[in-house]
Amino acid sequence: MRLNAFLARAGIASRRGADELIKSGRVTVNGEAGQLNTVVGAHDLVAVDGEEVARQRLRYVLLHKPAGVVTTARDPQGRPTVVELVPAEPRVVPVGRLDADTTGALLLTNDGQLAHRLAHPRYGVEKTYVTDVEGDPGEDVLRRLRQGVELDDGPTAPARARRLGRGRVELVLHEGRKHQVKRMLAAVGHPVTRLHRSAYAGLTLEGLEPAEWRELEPSEVELLRTG
Repeated sequence: MRLNAFLARAGIASRRGADELIKSGRVTVNGEAGQLNTVVGAHDLVAVDGEEVARQRLRYVLLHKPAGVVTTARDPQGRPTVVELVPAEPRVVPVGRLDADTTGALLLTNDGQLAHRLAHPRYGVEKTYVTDVEGDPGEDVLRRLRQGVELDDGPTAPARARRLGRGRVELVLHEGRKHQVKRMLAAVGHPVTRLHRSAYAGLTLEGLEPAEWRELEPSEVELLRTG
């Protein structure tokens, strides 16, 4: 990873602050002055003002996000954030977003490479949503959701859709557009009244009550990296 990202992950400074440290000549890599384009590997020794920088342990946390909590590290309006629900050290940040009123599976990590992979559209990470809607969608509506719905930013990719009960639909998507589930269901005439993400990238909320979290098993992390 780049030197500024290494310093930020270690909690030394923000990336912008790390850039200033590097430009001022206060950062060395293996005894040589670090540069803005320096890449740090697993065995490189990084120091700031001569003090070795300890590598931060990578952490992967699955949170059952409750309603009313915002998916961000800080909120200017003072609302509770998902970061406040998990241990402060080592610091983790959410992968992607869920609306404040949306509940369900949310991954938080300090592994920037994995977070980028999971968020990139090219990898098509699977997300499962259970939604309560106005009215009771029939098979024709489910067929439209499966085939793709025309939105103002273009048609959605095919999705899996099934009826779970009166006014309740499960959607499985491989896209991550803003407010996508709410927009899709509004477009087919059934606005969302409640939205819950029951699974993310194969991770379910089994055993987790709202606001509870757990660390991922090594095998789960490996599946995220290779799946």
